[in-house]
Amino acid sequence: MSVVTIPRFLDPYKLRVTFECISPLSDDLEWKLIYVYSPGKDECEQELDNCLVGPVPIGITSFDFESGAPDPTRIPDNDVLGVAALILTASYKDQEFIRMGYYQNTEYDNEEMKETPPARRSSSCW
Repeated sequence: MSVVTIPRFLDPYKLRVTFECISPLSDDLEWKLIYVYSPGKDECEQELDNCLVGPVPIGITSFDFESGAPDPTRIPDNDVLGVAALILTASYKDQEFIRMGYYQNTEYDNEEMKETPPARRSSSCW
């Protein structure tokens, strides 16, 4: 997996997924992109998008996965800034077989706001 563009907080995610299949798969692979802002709590995850890829032939397959940004209204103010994870999973016949991810650090993009953050967060800050 590679990140095609490094998004700002409210920008969509664009990933390039490449994998090798050693035997043909007649059913679809289900891919999910999940944003995790507080590890260990399922209610702190947002499934950003999912897609089906298949049938899958023997060999290398590549596709672009695009999804919307996390919904900031579902994230508590304390968890918006700081480290979060972006997790990509793949399942075949309802059995997850891969889970990989990236950490991301969300912060204000100008020094003044970093030094003196606003009392209330505003989506215009991202």
